[in-house]
Amino acid sequence: MKRRDFIQLAGLGLGATVLSVPLFGKPIPLEASLERKNVALHKKLADIALNNAKSQGATYADVRIGRYLNQFLFTRENKVQNIVNTESYGVGVRVIVQGTWGFAATSDVSEKGIKKATDQAVAIAKANAKIQTDPVRLAPTKGVGEISWKTPVKKSAFEVPVSEKADLLLKANSEAMKNGADFVNSALYMVNEQKYFASTDGSYIDQDVHRIWPNFTVTAIDRKANKFKSREALSSPLGLGYEYLEGRKEAKVMGPAGVIGYKDSYDIVEDAIAAAQQAKAKLSAKSVEAGKYDLVLDPNHLGLTIHESVGHPLELDRVLGYEANYAGTSFATLDKWKTKNFEYGSKIVNLVADKTQVGSLGAVGYDDEGISCKKWDLVREGKLVNYQAIRDQVHIIDQNESHGCCYADSWSSVQFQRMPNVSLEAGKEKYSALDMVKDVEKGIYIVGRGSYSIDQQRYNFQFGGTLFYEIKNGKIEGMLEDVAYQSNTQEFWNSCSKICDQDDYRLFGSFFDGKGQPSQISAVSHGSSTTRFNGVNVINTGRNI
Repeated sequence: MKRRDFIQLAGLGLGATVLSVPLFGKPIPLEASLERKNVALHKKLADIALNNAKSQGATYADVRIGRYLNQFLFTRENKVQNIVNTESYGVGVRVIVQGTWGFAATSDVSEKGIKKATDQAVAIAKANAKIQTDPVRLAPTKGVGEISWKTPVKKSAFEVPVSEKADLLLKANSEAMKNGADFVNSALYMVNEQKYFASTDGSYIDQDVHRIWPNFTVTAIDRKANKFKSREALSSPLGLGYEYLEGRKEAKVMGPAGVIGYKDSYDIVEDAIAAAQQAKAKLSAKSVEAGKYDLVLDPNHLGLTIHESVGHPLELDRVLGYEANYAGTSFATLDKWKTKNFEYGSKIVNLVADKTQVGSLGAVGYDDEGISCKKWDLVREGKLVNYQAIRDQVHIIDQNESHGCCYADSWSSVQFQRMPNVSLEAGKEKYSALDMVKDVEKGIYIVGRGSYSIDQQRYNFQFGGTLFYEIKNGKIEGMLEDVAYQSNTQEFWNSCSKICDQDDYRLFGSFFDGKGQPSQISAVSHGSSTTRFNGVNVINTGRNI
């Protein structure tokens, strides 16, 4: 799945038909999702692979036994369109022989199947070694023994009856229709990764990872003017259970123009009502006048900009050119990092990578190399200080410890460096989004994701959004349309002038970040508070068509 597909799925226009056949495994009965595999059996099978690899000369080996469960519900207006329930179960074996990687995978989770996959991985490594010029260098790590980790869910979404979940989506649809929507479709995505990892370092790690994403698109039509406007959900996919849909009042932030921001709890019915009203209002919104504006960016919008202008360009393999054929390179080259003085942003910009943040999509206890996950700086006080790197990369940047951001989207995929959660730290002083608007003379408040374009070095870009509000002399004057802003990464982050405090901090996320050949997807979050960027160029997209 391509990098932009999560935006297409967010729109849900093709969601029900795209997933009318299971893309992520084989169909299984609903009750089968509640079963757990035997951890003791997984350890026994893993030891077979590890011992077999070592007996054939492997200096390192790891085994991932994965069970990947997906459940998707799709509705439109008053009908359930589709329910998808799938499972993918198998083993991936990775080895280093003669200084070279080898990998093989199988869906035959048996002693015979794992032994055969290990033999194949060793054979591939030996074949690759004939043309390998530089041996693999792994950063040292100590095994953690037998250990387990689980997403701290309060209520597994898989245990909630499908009828209850469908009723909630249909209620949101119904309320949207009552409040001005002409069309509405909604969906609920649930993922459970049950992963067992073992390595010759002495780690045996069992992890149970949960993620959830409620979503919808509301459309209002002006038949006289022959036009329509849509508003997508302001939810974010999170690493939580069904408790995310409880809609607790204390987990809300009231932003400018009455826009509600959701933290770790989401009220899909409330948001659907607001979406219908806002979609209708967009039909009569005035078109923006192009020019320079101070932008007040809501976290639900800014997360996508962080993803593209910070997350991707600071992936070390991309910096080194390994992704050039598929996804491009990066402007944030090693020479800029080595100066220790490259101004990625203004002094208030602190961007961190964090695989431990509770509720985030990327939160796990250990990555797919068995490395304990952590938090580290990427940009500190505006200066570029680090990248994202894994065990066989960190020596390139003179470090001896993996950052713990290695991931594979399936047992059948080889693990490689993936983006961790990348977030903008909140401001230190008490300061709300309402305060920020009061300090703007000429600006635009932007909420929600939209279409975007960015060059292959992740430098020059253009971003749209979902909702746009004009700010004049410290007040919201009304809704705008046809808004997109243009900048380059360094110029944009250096224009960052103010960041709201932790009370406003929220997560944006994507289930479908794409990378690699063959392409893999991963889930990643980006946190921020409402943030202001001064003097950014805004264009009118309607007049430029």
